[in-house]
Amino acid sequence: MTQSVPRPVRWGILGTGGIAATFASDLKLVEGAVLAAVGSRTAEAATTFAARHGFARAHGSWADLAADDEVDVIYVATPHAFHQAAAAVCIAGGKHVLCEKPMTLDRPSSATLVEQARSRGLFLMEAMWMRCNPVIRRIAALVADGAIGEVTAVHADLGLQGPFPATHRLMDPALGGGALLDLGVYPINLAHLILGTPASVQAWAHLSPEGVDQNTGLLLGYPSGAVAALSCSLVAATGNAATITGTTGRIQLPPAFFMPRTFTLHRGADTEVFDLDFPGKGFQFEAEEVQRCLAAGEVESPLMPQATTLEIMGLLDAIREQIGVRYQPPRSGQPNSGRTTR
Repeated sequence: MTQSVPRPVRWGILGTGGIAATFASDLKLVEGAVLAAVGSRTAEAATTFAARHGFARAHGSWADLAADDEVDVIYVATPHAFHQAAAAVCIAGGKHVLCEKPMTLDRPSSATLVEQARSRGLFLMEAMWMRCNPVIRRIAALVADGAIGEVTAVHADLGLQGPFPATHRLMDPALGGGALLDLGVYPINLAHLILGTPASVQAWAHLSPEGVDQNTGLLLGYPSGAVAALSCSLVAATGNAATITGTTGRIQLPPAFFMPRTFTLHRGADTEVFDLDFPGKGFQFEAEEVQRCLAAGEVESPLMPQATTLEIMGLLDAIREQIGVRYQPPRSGQPNSGRTTR
């Protein structure tokens, strides 16, 4: 076990894009969280972000942020293709890490980060904020308690209205573009949370001229006989909802199922609405979980274990193999990042 980190917890953010801004805003809702420092590839970007969001210091490089003695944990908020390099710098600097999803572009590179963190006794967690959401946690508990009987199916979709220009990061294979890693990870994580590891994976996708998946469908089969029908898209705004069906009932999640505040439980003729409203966007819950783990001296979270991250990364690799998506090595320089659901 790593040495426990008492409150307050001093946070650094690596990256200054839209997801970093959302996390910074929600971090202010977390008791004991100190907005300590920001790191970017340029001092100007870091300074502007720090001033806008109330961070004490700004660093013009990843390495300088990782070397800051007044930072305990760093949230990595770069585009996908830079997660491994950024997180590795933070780990080498002795910092605990919360790394945006997906952890990296493939399972081997994620496994490398896990090993690096474990070898130094440092906390590492993939920032799958949906799994820390109190509504999702309540749903998982109800399912585990048999509230809808034996689960037979999970249906979930997530899509954005395109088109996106060829210069957008979502269309760039060098930045891990495509629907799968940016959007598909949410339906896949929901299915995994409820049903675990699939025994069968069937995937189909329409690819863009750049070679990234624009419209992707997945059918997962499970040893129990359950199925998961999932989709993600960069060409149309889908319903963005989800349903978990069991032998004695079903749970319906409304649009934006990945950041829910409410859900409906149907059992026969009975309908019950659960409303667990909260301030902010919901990123505060993953930050609270990180702080809980650090205070307890835990190097990983039971809400998003490293083994789960690696299992899902392996599943994503298998899907990409089926649909024919290949990521290119990331280019140097500042990425052209657009804001999405990340």
